[in-house]
Amino acid sequence: MKKFLSQFSYPVQLYVQKSERSFLSFIACAFLVALFVSPYPQIAMWVGFFFAAYAAVANDSIQTLGTFIASNQDKKWWVLWIFLGGIFVFTITYSWITFDGDVSSGRLLSKGFEEPPKSFHFLQVAAPVFLLILTRLRMPVSTTFILLTSFAANPKAVGGVLAKSMSGYILAFVIGLLVFVLVSKLAKKYFTGKAHFGWTIAQWLTSGTLWSVWLMQDAANIAVYLPRSMNFGTFFGFTSIVFFGLGLLLYYKGGKIQKIVTEKSIVTDVRFATLIDFIYCILLFYFKLYSDVPMSTTWVFIGLLGGRELGMALRRSGENSLTNTFKLIFKDFSFAMIGLLISIAIAIAVNDQLSFSEMINTLPETFNAGILEFFKKLGFYSK
Repeated sequence: MKKFLSQFSYPVQLYVQKSERSFLSFIACAFLVALFVSPYPQIAMWVGFFFAAYAAVANDSIQTLGTFIASNQDKKWWVLWIFLGGIFVFTITYSWITFDGDVSSGRLLSKGFEEPPKSFHFLQVAAPVFLLILTRLRMPVSTTFILLTSFAANPKAVGGVLAKSMSGYILAFVIGLLVFVLVSKLAKKYFTGKAHFGWTIAQWLTSGTLWSVWLMQDAANIAVYLPRSMNFGTFFGFTSIVFFGLGLLLYYKGGKIQKIVTEKSIVTDVRFATLIDFIYCILLFYFKLYSDVPMSTTWVFIGLLGGRELGMALRRSGENSLTNTFKLIFKDFSFAMIGLLISIAIAIAVNDQLSFSEMINTLPETFNAGILEFFKKLGFYSK
């Protein structure tokens, strides 16, 4: 069994290493804190947000910041922090002003998520802790599913998020495959030697735009614990905690989840990193315009990386063989599905309005309708 799991780079060591003992101690303390504060909504709100802020940024850093961190390891961490932190403050402030106190760019105003929680279940407060564990295991799971679904008011809200996320995975995979089948040979031929400084400028501009667009989509994942319309004090607390958490993430160069990016072909080259970020930015901006329903940007990103890796393998211009490429694609997708199953289990456990039978009956119908609507808008389905 271990040999089979190791073929796909799954974790097979079950003993506790010394380097992990402090992390496990923190996890145990976090579960206890979540247990004790959950009966007190005003305290649970901030504790849940604090856990979610760190867990979501740590897990989702592979999407927006992964290639940026990988290709800028020669830069001081605080330089990256000032740049990305400044964009964060500007984007969130703009949303707060424009959407009357909402920092999610309207994502939490969509049906099923528009009401802030008035009370908290233990698992809702502890959901980000589960995310931290999965992140530590280098699983690119969806923060949207794990954090948002536990607050969904009905199964249709979950189905809408799932349909939009799967649509994003499919579209990103196909675009990544087509683009890199076409350009990978040329890119490998001309992207040699030290990159011109202009590429660094292009990457910083692209990554900054991507980071801002990503925040418009995924700020909902951590703001879900807080009031939909924040006063200045709540807004300042929200912004400060995420800002300093971002600095901690950059200080540790992305953490262990960063391996999801670095194990892919040639992502440390600023030119390839810029191409990935540019395509990903366009995809996220398209889905921002597509609807206000929240979505898993993680699924879009692993779809893009998977399509890119397959395109380069087919053209024999990457570092992985076709067999290894399929293993990487399967591993990333299976981890995303594990996160989905965990999130649905948490949602059913904490929400009286979401029963297992209701999810089984409603979720597939809503999911299918969302997928068909997506392909209909693209012109591939006419009924």
